[in-house]
Amino acid sequence: MKPATPEAYKLLHHGCIALSQIETNGMRVNVEYLRLTNIRLDRDIKNIQEELRNDEVFELWRREFGSKTNLGSREQLARILFDVLGHTCKERTETGRPKMDASAISEIDEPFVKKFVSFEQMKKLRNTFLKGIEREVCGEFLHPNFNLHNVQTYRSSSNSPNFQNFPIRDKKAGEIIRKCFIPRDGHHIVEIDYSGLEVRIAACYHKDPKMLEYIHDPTKDMHRDMAAECFKCKPEEVSKDLRYCGKNMFIFPQFYGDYYLNNAKALWESIHIFGHKVGDVPMIDHLRSKGISKLGLCDPKEKPRPRTFEKHLQNVERNFWEKRFPAYNEWKKSWFDQYQKTGGFNTLTGFRIDGVLGRNDVINYPVQGSAFHCLLWSVITLNKWLNKKNMKTKIVGQIHDSIVADVHESELEVYLKKAKSIMTKRLPEKWGWINVPLEVEAEVTPVNGSWFEKKEMKIA
Repeated sequence: MKPATPEAYKLLHHGCIALSQIETNGMRVNVEYLRLTNIRLDRDIKNIQEELRNDEVFELWRREFGSKTNLGSREQLARILFDVLGHTCKERTETGRPKMDASAISEIDEPFVKKFVSFEQMKKLRNTFLKGIEREVCGEFLHPNFNLHNVQTYRSSSNSPNFQNFPIRDKKAGEIIRKCFIPRDGHHIVEIDYSGLEVRIAACYHKDPKMLEYIHDPTKDMHRDMAAECFKCKPEEVSKDLRYCGKNMFIFPQFYGDYYLNNAKALWESIHIFGHKVGDVPMIDHLRSKGISKLGLCDPKEKPRPRTFEKHLQNVERNFWEKRFPAYNEWKKSWFDQYQKTGGFNTLTGFRIDGVLGRNDVINYPVQGSAFHCLLWSVITLNKWLNKKNMKTKIVGQIHDSIVADVHESELEVYLKKAKSIMTKRLPEKWGWINVPLEVEAEVTPVNGSWFEKKEMKIA
């Protein structure tokens, strides 16, 4: 960690103090719900395991491996699926082995596979998340650690448990986990999120006119437009889920250095996960009507073939950088060239990053670090105000670009207004290099409601 200015050092110092208080505050857990959910999951896992063991496919598995049969072995499952049952292996690892993660095998039309994926997801939900929460609960409060010292990008991290890693994309798992968390009596859980913070901070570096136009004009929506382009539909036909996928499976990955093959696979998988439709038409049928009949091989050694989704995404990617955001593209090249000459760079927030870094690291670190520092400054300032006013409201968590607080019902309105003022007005006044408007969105639970029940609330 290399603060290059006194202000940067103060940010880290005061950030550590604020986050230590947030850890001490803790987030309340519905311990009885957690206990009963773990019992129910244990039962469901046992039942689906029995179904798998009674399946004809598992009988073939047992014949193949005998006493060494292991239902948790992906390598054994690959042997059964591809060598015994004859399914086509569409994706392989760099070492040539079949790729066996959930996304790779979900498209195999085999009931046993569907049950197996569900079985693995339930085990992860119980063992990684719910058991992790249960293990760390003290009384009825969870006190996760928030760290500023061990992430190269200068973002924060969390452990015991990882508060920043609770699933969102898996809606069922997200619901089960967030129902574990409840506010103190007479309080709301309030999550205030910076809207598109990393996109906005990136614009402070590259100053692409088209990007600035998107940011300054509230009638324009980059995520909606790109979702429409990716799925070959009209902007007005883009649903909330389609927009989410365009944002998180194309735009952000592209900004962070990913490329069209991975984008194509993720977006194609999302069709099955979300059940996308255009109007009343299933997405698969809609794409077929637009001349796209299948995903494609997504093999980096093979050229994308016509009428495939991967070929379409290749064209979308080319247009994205060469026509939509050419100034951003040029900045990436010049920023990396400068790093190669000097061996390092300074962030807008006053930190020095140097050493041996890959191209994507050089492009991403200053944006991710500076964006998080905007949140960190906001956390510090908001927490100081809460302490000074001796308020009942407490900040209880932080997730990259959002602040989670346990807000007393009598303080809700004043808290929301103060948080918005700090995050969108005082911060740009503090750091003059912020050349874009900052926006926040708030989600609030009912009094005594679970974190899952949060609903969007406009801040006056």
